Amino acid sequence: MTEATAPLTSEIPITSNGTPNDAPEDDTFERDLKKMLQDGPNLNNSSAVQGGSGDTPTTVAPTPFSGVRLNSPTAPSQQQRSPTGPVPPPNPYVGSRLASTVKPPQYQAPGSTQELEDYEADEFAARPPPTAIEHHAEGGPPPQSMANAVSKIESIKNWSLKQIKCTRQILSERFGRGSRTVDLQLEAQIEVLRDTQRKYQQVLRLARGMASHFYNVVQTQRALGDTFSACAETLQSQMQNSNYYNDLAQKSPELQEEFTYNAETQKALCKNGETLLSAINFFTSNVNTLVNKTMEDTLLTIRQYEQARVEYDAYRTDLEQLQLGPKDAAVQARMKDADSNFQAHKDKFDRLRGDVAVKLKFLEENKVKVMHKQLLLFHNAISAYFAGNQTALEATLKQFNIKLKSPGEENPSWLEE
Repeated sequence: MTEATAPLTSEIPITSNGTPNDAPEDDTFERDLKKMLQDGPNLNNSSAVQGGSGDTPTTVAPTPFSGVRLNSPTAPSQQQRSPTGPVPPPNPYVGSRLASTVKPPQYQAPGSTQELEDYEADEFAARPPPTAIEHHAEGGPPPQSMANAVSKIESIKNWSLKQIKCTRQILSERFGRGSRTVDLQLEAQIEVLRDTQRKYQQVLRLARGMASHFYNVVQTQRALGDTFSACAETLQSQMQNSNYYNDLAQKSPELQEEFTYNAETQKALCKNGETLLSAINFFTSNVNTLVNKTMEDTLLTIRQYEQARVEYDAYRTDLEQLQLGPKDAAVQARMKDADSNFQAHKDKFDRLRGDVAVKLKFLEENKVKVMHKQLLLFHNAISAYFAGNQTALEATLKQFNIKLKSPGEENPSWLEE
């Protein structure tokens, strides 16, 4: 192997303060450093570096010395370049500064194309899957959750705009600045229905109070009749078992009979009271159905009609304001949208107005039939009870198909009812 000798450069060593240093001690230090670098392994020889041993003699070309001192601002270790090929393991002949420039030992760069492909495949498999937002950012289709969120935001926006328009319309009507659509005949019927419901609610409240109080009267009559019967039985047993009581009975023999008569009277009143109580409960049940279910259903449709009327007037006012303004392209587009919204709410308003008219008609017919039957029942039952006509009271219940509850009968379940 031909030994290549590189020319040595002779430069004047410069100290840190920038003045030449001619001291013989520095020349001696430079010569020793050159000799040490020439005796060490050549980094350009890969066989010597990879072997890791200095026993095999190799021919090393002398390394040129640039003449830069170790105490200069730019140290030789900072001028070294990182290796571009396979990274060798640390060599004991290389100083600690050279060993610190290589990558960590656990890093193994692939040496071939197949190893490189396997390494990239492992890295891709270990990478976590992209999220929904990353997937959408990479160009994929939008996720379903994002579409749902957009639709919800759009519905909230439309609802808010509608509420603003309706609130503005209501305030303008109350302050006398806006116009409202009025059906005089229908409004009069609605007001009559609300007044009728208030009166029927008052009748229902008083009838329930009467039933509650009369129930307490019937219970008191039952307890009083039982007490009279107990007193009569006590007098009878005492008169049979004692001469003293026999003498007492001879002095007042009418007490036993009076207790018996009063006991029978109270029991009869209690029976008739239970019959009347059944009639009153039947009356309150049917009136409650008429007031709180049939009328309330019609009033619910009326409230929907009134809400539709406010929306109709709000969009009508909005369209009229746009028609009075300038007719540029932007206004024309807004007028087209406003006209479509106005037509949709007009159809809804007309449909609900027809529903309210039909329900009011049927409610009036049903109300007359129901109240005629219930008022007749209430009158006949009260009259028969206070007249003491038990036969007429029982006939009244049979006429209206009201069944009396037996004393030992339990309350029916909610399924039977």
